[in-house]
Amino acid sequence: MDRADIVHDNFLRRVAARDFPAGAAPAGPLTAPEAVEIFRAACTSRALDRQSRVMQRAGSGFYTIGSSGHEGLAAVARALRPTDMAFLHYRDAAFQLARAGQVPGQTAAYDMLLSFAASAEDPISGGRHKVLGSKTLNIPPQTSTIASHLPKAVGAAYAIGAAKKSRPEHATLPEDAIIFCSFGDASANHSTAQGAFNTAGWTAYQSIPLPLLFTCEDNGIGISTKTPEGWIANSFQHRPGLRYFAANGLDIFETFRVASEAAAFVRTRRKPAFLHLKTIRLYGHAGADVPTTYLSRQEVEAEEAQDPLLHAVRLLDHSGALPAAQALKIYTETQSEIARLADLATARPRLKTAPEVMAAILPPKRPCAPSNGPSPEARAQAFGADLAAMDQPQIMSRLINWALTDLMLAHPEIVMMGEDVGRKGGVYGVTQKLHQRFGPSRMIDTLLDEQSILGLAIGMAHNGYVPFPEIQFLAYLHNAEDQLRGEAATLPFFSNGQYSNPMVLRIAGLGYQKGFGGHFHNDNSIAVLRDIPGLILACPSNGADAARMLRECARLAREEQRLVVFLEPIALYPMRDLHADKDGLWMQSYPAPDQSLPFGEVGVTGTGSDLAIVTFGNGTYLSHQALPALTAAGLRTRVIDLRWLSPLPVESLLAATKGCKHILIVDETRHSGGLAEALMALFHETTPAKLARLTATDSFIATGPAYAATLPSTQGILQAAQQLCQTKA
Repeated sequence: MDRADIVHDNFLRRVAARDFPAGAAPAGPLTAPEAVEIFRAACTSRALDRQSRVMQRAGSGFYTIGSSGHEGLAAVARALRPTDMAFLHYRDAAFQLARAGQVPGQTAAYDMLLSFAASAEDPISGGRHKVLGSKTLNIPPQTSTIASHLPKAVGAAYAIGAAKKSRPEHATLPEDAIIFCSFGDASANHSTAQGAFNTAGWTAYQSIPLPLLFTCEDNGIGISTKTPEGWIANSFQHRPGLRYFAANGLDIFETFRVASEAAAFVRTRRKPAFLHLKTIRLYGHAGADVPTTYLSRQEVEAEEAQDPLLHAVRLLDHSGALPAAQALKIYTETQSEIARLADLATARPRLKTAPEVMAAILPPKRPCAPSNGPSPEARAQAFGADLAAMDQPQIMSRLINWALTDLMLAHPEIVMMGEDVGRKGGVYGVTQKLHQRFGPSRMIDTLLDEQSILGLAIGMAHNGYVPFPEIQFLAYLHNAEDQLRGEAATLPFFSNGQYSNPMVLRIAGLGYQKGFGGHFHNDNSIAVLRDIPGLILACPSNGADAARMLRECARLAREEQRLVVFLEPIALYPMRDLHADKDGLWMQSYPAPDQSLPFGEVGVTGTGSDLAIVTFGNGTYLSHQALPALTAAGLRTRVIDLRWLSPLPVESLLAATKGCKHILIVDETRHSGGLAEALMALFHETTPAKLARLTATDSFIATGPAYAATLPSTQGILQAAQQLCQTKA
């Protein structure tokens, strides 16, 4: 017999017999009407769990991870305001149902059934995934990645305080709001969660406002692995910067009282708190999980005997808020109503085609107030003596710095965050003077945690900011890549375009640093970024392009709400010369602030039809170095700088290579999984040209004299071109 049916039968029998589990008497500020509403939400959550299993058996439902045992979260919801953004644990159906009761006109139970049925009419995901969430209720949908929502909850809380100084155009959170973030006891052990707790404490320790309420729903087990008794309490009671509260989640009166106290602390003190809520888990992890395969029957039955709905009926009855017989009537009527609604939900249409599924990958464009850019006076004050140098050729790093300055002057919602981006001005000086120009509120020096950097950016985007986070080196991204893949990129998809995480992530990367750093400072693998749906990957090869592309990236994030990664070739930051010492041919003057490079436009040098070299980043520089020798060999050559690495600029790329007899792809990323694979496939499918590729080897990059041994070289390009075109030097 299904444990869900056993728990159901036990509830009916025990309430009828007034056989309630022992517990404390009802006490605290919870009023009788509020207590009854909490019970109704709990009953609805329980009925949804049971119905999800019925739907799955009938082949009309596709999700059975339930909230049974966690119904006490309905009391937590009542202790908060609907304007408090909530990042929810996947067992928090009762929270969403209770919050829906605070906002007129909601149909939360039916909405969840549509989600179970993967209906295209599901108001949060449009049938793409079963997620808790509601735009109206301020509940962004969460993924199933363990604890990945905690870093962005920290960022959202930070954004509330930051917005008091300068409120972004698209800010949505009230100044007195708090952020709610829930998770399980097993998730609390995840490195992502630990980083978020540490960042919250680190921030609060410095008296920086961070109105965030963490809530750990401690049911004592993660699928089949038990949490040691006392582990959560002993781990969190004495964390610096994090106030600890604890409550029995089986007692709605105590839960409401303690949650109200915790919320009041966070709201008035603007500091984070940790609410430790003791719960139980009924039925196992999900529908297919049989808990008696890893727990004794006695353990399972002991948990079931502490059913929070039984405790709720006892408390309601003893307080006089609702007699047990009426509570039983509410429970049974709710079961019937959910079954009726399920029949309606399962008849609604589902997604069928790839275009329907993919329609929400890209967020919708949003209207933005027009900007004429900074005034001449504002630019003069910000740039100072730099203004006079703008007509002179400069290195890439300096032009990026000036472009960032102009963007921050034009758009006060742009904020930067990362390791050493502020006072130091970045490891390579790219953000020098920005701290003096814009102050610490817009140039945020973070702690050394890439997940927290990206979480801060994602969270701040939830309150209207356009974040420009920086990851110090490309190799460091891999510590935190799921914040892009699992969180920022998926949010429009799981919310049907109702939520988005616009940002421009700057990353210093690629190879060719002479003798410095080895692999960890010269990573040349970008495969992890190229297969994320909706992500734009840009990479300039010179300073003027970098400035113009940054402006387009800012527009894409600000107006089209896109997730953009701007990959800056480290070795080209200081590059001055192309062919000879002090020739200065790789420096450019600063483009006027109104100039930008449209998304998808490639760069073309030369008009030759014998050979097209398709490349990017350092490859563009090396290909230009090879041009004189190629010309001397009789090869009429054009160099095509991709600029936009993902999605590939197919249309402009095919136009740029049209008429070329040979195409050589020069790719500084690895042979396996590198960009050249996609380019070779594209040209093979679309052009008659003869193809070849020159790539880095499948190796990490060495330090010292062998720093470039595994990478394409100028001589290698010349040889590959001659071999492809069958010419001799």
